[in-house]
Amino acid sequence: MKIFDLRTWTLRRRISALCVTVGILLSVLGVFAAITATQHNRQLDDVLNRASPMRAAGESLNTAFVDQETGIRGFAITGKEDNLRPYTNGMADEQRLLTRMDELINPEDTAIQASLDIVKQRAQLWHDQVAEPVVTAVRTEGPDAGQALIAAGSTAAFDSLRAAIDAMQTDIQALRTASAAAAKDSSQTMVSIQIAAAAIIILAGAGLLLLLDRLVSRPVVELAAQVREVADGDYERHISSSGSPELADLATDVDGMRQKIATELAEVREARGQIEWVNEQLKVQAEELTRSNRDLEQFAYVASHDLQEPLRKVASFCQLLQRRYSGQLDERADQYIAFAVDGAQRMQRLINDLLAFSRIGRITAGFTEVDLDRVLTEVKSQLEVRAGEDAEISWSELPTVEGEEPLLTTLFVNLIGNSLKFRREGVPPVVRITAERDGGDWVISVRDNGIGIEREFADKVFVIFQRLHARDAYEGTGIGLAIVKKIVEYHGGRIWLDLDVEEGTSLNFTIPVLPGAPDVEDATDETPKEVAAA
Repeated sequence: MKIFDLRTWTLRRRISALCVTVGILLSVLGVFAAITATQHNRQLDDVLNRASPMRAAGESLNTAFVDQETGIRGFAITGKEDNLRPYTNGMADEQRLLTRMDELINPEDTAIQASLDIVKQRAQLWHDQVAEPVVTAVRTEGPDAGQALIAAGSTAAFDSLRAAIDAMQTDIQALRTASAAAAKDSSQTMVSIQIAAAAIIILAGAGLLLLLDRLVSRPVVELAAQVREVADGDYERHISSSGSPELADLATDVDGMRQKIATELAEVREARGQIEWVNEQLKVQAEELTRSNRDLEQFAYVASHDLQEPLRKVASFCQLLQRRYSGQLDERADQYIAFAVDGAQRMQRLINDLLAFSRIGRITAGFTEVDLDRVLTEVKSQLEVRAGEDAEISWSELPTVEGEEPLLTTLFVNLIGNSLKFRREGVPPVVRITAERDGGDWVISVRDNGIGIEREFADKVFVIFQRLHARDAYEGTGIGLAIVKKIVEYHGGRIWLDLDVEEGTSLNFTIPVLPGAPDVEDATDETPKEVAAA
C-alpha cells in the first residue's frame, strides 16, 4: 500500500513516527521501572523497617525473659521485694516488645506469626508453672519454700521458651534474607531498565541525525549552491532538490520564483533606466528650486534693503510737507499729506519686518546654550512699558536649550507682545509660559486670556503679512507669527495653535532637548518661578 511507501513520507511525518515509537518504548520501560521501583521500595521497607526491628525486638525479648528468670531466683533466695524488680521490669518489657512485634508483622508473615504465638504460649506456661508459684510461695511461706520449689522443679519450661524465641529469630532472619535478595534483584532490574532506555535514546538520536543529514542537511547545501548560482546571474539555472518532500516543494517554489524574476528582469532594467532619468530630472529641479529659493531670499533682502533709501526720502519730505504747510492749505490737502505720511511710515514698517524675516537663518552667530529663564526675564523687561501696570506675565522653570539667544528673544517678544496687544477690553492681561518634556523635545506653551483666535483662522495666522483685523483696530503688519514660525523651524521645531482652550489663545511650539540632558518624563515645576506685574 502507498501509506507504507516511506519515500512519500514528509520529514515531519518521519520524525513524528520516530518520536512516537521512542515514546511508546520509553513509556513501557517507564511503567516497568515504576512497578520495579515500587517493589524495590517495599522490599527495602521489609529489610529496614520490619525485619531488622523485629530481630532487634526478639533479642530484647530474650533478654527480658532472662531478667525475669534471674529476678525469680534472687527473690527466692533472699525473699526481698527489691530482688523481684528485674522480674517486674522484664514483664513490662515483655508486653511492650510483644506489642511492637505484633505491629511489625504483616498478614503474609505466617511463619513469623506462628513462631510468635508459640513464644507467647510458652511464656505464659512458664509464668503459670514456675514464676507465679515461686513468688506466691515466698510471699506466703518464706524463701525456703520458694527455694524448694525451684530445686524440685525443672528448667525445661524456660529452656523451651528460649528455644521458641530462637526459632522465631530464625524465621525473622529468613524474611530479612529473602527481602534483601529481592531488593538486590530489583536494583539490578532498575539498572537494566536504565541501560535499555539509554540505548533506545542513543539509537533514536543516531537515527534522527542520519535522517536529518540525508533529508535536510545535504539537500539544503545542494539547494543553497543552486540558489547561489542563480544569485550570481545564472537566471536560467533550473533548481531542484532530492531531499524530503518539503524541500522538493521548496525547490519547486524557488524555481518558480526564479522564472518569474527572469521574466520580469528585463522590465526591471527598463524601469531602472526610466527611474534614473527621472532622478536626474528631479535632481535638476531640486537644484533649480534651491537656487530659486536662494535668489528669492537674496531678492527679499536686497529689495527691502535698497528700498530703504528712497522710502526714507519720501517719508522725510512728506513729514516736512506736513510740518511746513499744515493748516496753510485746504483741509483736503492736509488729509492727502497725512495719508502720504501714514503710507510711508507703514511702508517702512513693512520693509523693516520683511528685512528681519529674510535675515532669519542667513545671518547667524551659531548655536549656543540658552537659558530660557534668562531670556524671559529680558523679554519681560523689554515689554514692561507696553504691558502696563495691570498685566501679569508668569512662567514655570524653563529649560536650557541650544539655539541663538537673539532669535529666541525675538520669538518670545512677538508671542507675548501679541498676547498683550490682543487683550480683552477691561480685563487685565495674563500670560502664562510653561514647558514640559516630550521625548526628545521640549513643548513650550504661551497662553493668555485675550480675545482668542477662531478655529477657521488657525492655519492663516502664520502666513506672512496675514491680518485677521482691520489696521485701525490693532497696530502691526501681520508678520509677527510668520517670524515666530520661521525661528521655531530654524531651531528644528514646529509650532501650532491649541484649539482646545476655552478662553484666550494658547500657542505651542517645540524645541529639541539639549544634547546630554537627563531623560526625565516631566522637567517642569508647577510652582511659577516668577510672577511679575510687567
